[in-house]
Amino acid sequence: MTPLVARVANVAIGEPQRRAVADGSRRIDYATLWAEACAFARYLRSAGLAPGDRVATILTNSIEAIVACYGCWIAGCVIVPLNAQARRWDFEPWLRHCEARCVIHEAGNSDAAMALDAIEAPLLRIVTDAGSLLPAATWAELMRVEHPCEIARAESATLAMILYTSGTTGAPKGVMLSHGNLAANIDSIIAYLGLGRDDSIVSVLPFYYSYGASVLHTHLAVGAFLVIESNLVFPHLMVETMARERVSGFSGVPSTFLLLLNRVPLADYDLSSLRYLTQAGGAMAPATARRLHEAMPQAELYIMYGQTEATARLTWLPPARREEKSGSVGIPVPGVEIVVRREDGQAANAFEVGDVHARGPNVMPGYWRDPQATASVLVDGWLRTGDMGHLDDEGFLYLSGRRSDMIKTGAHRVHPKDVEEVIAELPAIAEVAVIGIDDDTLGQVIKAFIVLVDNASLTINQIKAHCRDHLAAYKIPKQIEFVDTLPKTASGKIRRAQLTATIGPREVS
Repeated sequence: MTPLVARVANVAIGEPQRRAVADGSRRIDYATLWAEACAFARYLRSAGLAPGDRVATILTNSIEAIVACYGCWIAGCVIVPLNAQARRWDFEPWLRHCEARCVIHEAGNSDAAMALDAIEAPLLRIVTDAGSLLPAATWAELMRVEHPCEIARAESATLAMILYTSGTTGAPKGVMLSHGNLAANIDSIIAYLGLGRDDSIVSVLPFYYSYGASVLHTHLAVGAFLVIESNLVFPHLMVETMARERVSGFSGVPSTFLLLLNRVPLADYDLSSLRYLTQAGGAMAPATARRLHEAMPQAELYIMYGQTEATARLTWLPPARREEKSGSVGIPVPGVEIVVRREDGQAANAFEVGDVHARGPNVMPGYWRDPQATASVLVDGWLRTGDMGHLDDEGFLYLSGRRSDMIKTGAHRVHPKDVEEVIAELPAIAEVAVIGIDDDTLGQVIKAFIVLVDNASLTINQIKAHCRDHLAAYKIPKQIEFVDTLPKTASGKIRRAQLTATIGPREVS
């Protein structure tokens, strides 16, 4: 097991001037990245932090976020990247739960500042703005601390990172990831993507989520070039950056690609350098995958599936088999095993729907200081993913959806994904989400929330007619609501539980 931090060190030593990261107008090479990470590690040690201490970051994607992560690992500390879009009432329980010794945040983040003020325990506070008036060390100050740079020893089981899962309620649930977990998953991803040091990518996914973290670390591990792009509000700027930087890759969640397909005239840009696209963070409808391939035929599209509890990735679909295995999330990544089990725990037959289980060196050791939650998902060395699906006769996995999202209507059980994929086939549909709502007679009925492509026209009757042609009668939505947007997490996943509460109707039937 070669820790990720040692891989970056090897690139910095072997090719110090190789470009590493672009962040707006700022660009740094691997030698500079490594020097700043070492400086940060020296500062942490001089401030009294010891191996195993937790360092929380509340940062948007930036050079500083990368330096903080690798500097923590050099010092032997545990990095705890927190959702920078969260609020004070999220930050405070997370920081208390992980018992952070140090917190890094941007000067303008008042929620982070208020959360820290509410915590009585002494904390080292670092602000990434030299003009800050907060009582904390500034980034420029810590970069001036000089001591020898020594990489702390990290065994495979040594804790490297804690990620708090998005969309959870109640007590915080922190996924523990070891250096061995990270190395194993990064090796698997590098292998099937064929990543090398001549690759480059535009990164729009937050580093504080497992997908964004995997994009970051896979590329730095091989000496590739990472371009940070934060202009999600203006999708054409993402495409302009891809074309200008001549990148070979781009990663997104389904909503990211729908934004590009529906809002940007992709044919107007020179994207001939794109070698690959990767998609995870939620199911991509086969109709969307076909549109994406047609819009960017030169780029191989990798459909993927994973979980934070598995570091990042569990399966991948070889691009050459995407059409043949339409709707599949692929085969296990190297080193991972997938099995589908019936309710009695026995392995299901091919094409039989059940609960998806996984095991491999990328699966977490557990949740931070929560043995009860750990025992509920880690059973006999297997991770209970909470997803339902089936394997075909070649071992390709097809997901039905989360067990918790299953709609119980009358005597039937319906997975939202089955209905969403059919509705998404209509060209006028930009996005769709399906949920079950209470019904006195059937228990639940199906409701679809639909976002139309700009200037598109589509009626509820047309949607229902399409569903009648392709779905069983009990799967046809009883209610359809047109909306302007769907509520999502920062990682792009749809928040089904918030649909009714947060979105007002435009047209309902």
